[in-house]
Amino acid sequence: MTRLHTITRILTLLALLAGTQTFYGRDNVTRFTPDSTRVLRNPLSGWVMYLGRNWDENFWTERGYDNMKVSDGDSTVRVSDYASCAYMRTSWASLEPEEGKYIWNDPDSRLMRLLDSVLARGLRVAFRIVVDGRDQGQNTPQYVFDAGAESYFDPKAPGKNRSPYPDDPVFQEKYAKFLHAFAEKFDNPDILEFIDAYSLGKWGESHSMIYKDNSNKRKVFDWMIGLATDCFKSVPMVIHYHRMLGDPATDGWGSVPADAEALIADATAKGFSLRHDAFGMNGYYQDWEKGMARQYNFRRPIIMEGGWITGAHHRYWIDPSGKYREGHPEDVRLGEYEASAEARVNMMDMRVGDETRSWFEDVFPLVKRFVAEGGYRLYPEMVSAPGKAKAGSQVRVTSLWANMGWGYCPTNLPVWNQRYKLAVALLGPDGAPAKVVVDSNSDLSQWIKGKATEYTTDIRLDGVGKGEYTWAVALVDTTRGNRPAIEMAIAPGLTIGGWLPAGKVKVTK
Repeated sequence: MTRLHTITRILTLLALLAGTQTFYGRDNVTRFTPDSTRVLRNPLSGWVMYLGRNWDENFWTERGYDNMKVSDGDSTVRVSDYASCAYMRTSWASLEPEEGKYIWNDPDSRLMRLLDSVLARGLRVAFRIVVDGRDQGQNTPQYVFDAGAESYFDPKAPGKNRSPYPDDPVFQEKYAKFLHAFAEKFDNPDILEFIDAYSLGKWGESHSMIYKDNSNKRKVFDWMIGLATDCFKSVPMVIHYHRMLGDPATDGWGSVPADAEALIADATAKGFSLRHDAFGMNGYYQDWEKGMARQYNFRRPIIMEGGWITGAHHRYWIDPSGKYREGHPEDVRLGEYEASAEARVNMMDMRVGDETRSWFEDVFPLVKRFVAEGGYRLYPEMVSAPGKAKAGSQVRVTSLWANMGWGYCPTNLPVWNQRYKLAVALLGPDGAPAKVVVDSNSDLSQWIKGKATEYTTDIRLDGVGKGEYTWAVALVDTTRGNRPAIEMAIAPGLTIGGWLPAGKVKVTK
């Protein structure tokens, strides 16, 4: 008899005398090598492709998204194979052209055909709904103005691009009714990745606001944040951490208002995540913005949008960094990537058209690099579990978890409420779980790159018959029957129904 067996027998006897359960020895130690290349479509992590507001379901082929050339070879790829979700910046008027006539109730509408084509590819969607019409045309339905909402025209185009004052009561009443109806349809994490929920101001970016009375800035902010949190109970909300958030300064920039940080703090306290639309624009994304990102790292996820439009009118080579050469959009892509790494963003954007093409045709290695380094990529470094146990006994499984990504899995968001947890299962010969135990102490939001986290999960083998089983681990959704939900950074083909096998166990009577 070995010394280990002797110690085990002594511990068993002591446990029986004390009236406690026996923890059997750990005979299986399984170590895993992480996968850094597979695209993981996890919530609030990964690449965001954009949808044009006037596109239809044929854009995949018509705009080359299913046959995109890449810069590191002669091959072509599908853009959708590298994205987690598709983002649409659209107008209120396009979603509700007449009062109570919601476009999503018409499955044959162009918008719904477009969205269905996205969902069919396993992507989720995200929205920013714009009401301000400056530079874009009228984004608010005409019926709102007909009902008496006070409005203004684009100062740069008198008599055109009508917009409602955000502090007008008729506007607020009509918009609240619309947003509640929108949430009834889209407040579903299987469909909606996130909602860009404070989308007032120019381009929906929450700046350059025009009020009837500038003293209503805070009242409008509180109304909008309160409305969003009333509407969206299941999907994350984001807010632009623009220094001029809600501010009436008409140039869209300037010195930091005294209340800027407090507004962001109030929104994040109510569950909002952060987004910024000027990554790579060093004249706009400055020390204050970088400081905000550092302040909220691992407290709230950050989503980026690149600011320069290299394929259109933006003169990106005048960026004050001096790093961008005219005719070299790849310089901008690198600048955006480096700013994203510094901010530890969970999601990066490809934008539309020429910008998406630039990511693939100019800097495809950066696309793959963000897959490997960005967002969160969770995996078990090791799982230790007993190779034999008695039915009805209590055993212990130890696992060590790591994150390859610079971001984090935001289970601390109020709408998620720690829904995702580590779970250990016994798989039967058919691969189906015979026993599942969720580790209630696991907190995926604490799994940060460079710091492995160990868990010991106690499992009572009640109801488990004798026979041979397979230990397995997964990151499950506790709101959906503890089914595997978060894809682990493990090579494809290793999992069984989302469960990762981690050694055999023989259960005896």
